[in-house]
Amino acid sequence: MDVSVALSPHPDGVVIALEVSPNAKKDLFPDGVNPWRRTVGCTVTPSPVDGRANRAVLALVAEVLGAKKGEVELLTGATSSLKRVLVRRTTMMAVATALSHRTAGSHRP
Repeated sequence: MDVSVALSPHPDGVVIALEVSPNAKKDLFPDGVNPWRRTVGCTVTPSPVDGRANRAVLALVAEVLGAKKGEVELLTGATSSLKRVLVRRTTMMAVATALSHRTAGSHRP
């Protein structure tokens, strides 16, 4: 599935539209692509209390993309499962390539 549907350019890098599921059994990013919502799935183990799930999402995105934690920022969706995350100092192609290799053959309905 083409992850580029969930990516948009930003002057400082790339914005990724995420659909986050907290309280999961394991952390997983990307967890498929939802072409209708134009999001990439992300599951994290922490509960959405006191920002724990949001911090886990940012750390997981940074880890998967090889970015520093300070280069990943939550733009929107602090209290929603639909989030927009900015990854600084990267390109659309770099993010699309990194995520495509991890989502080959998977999709979310």
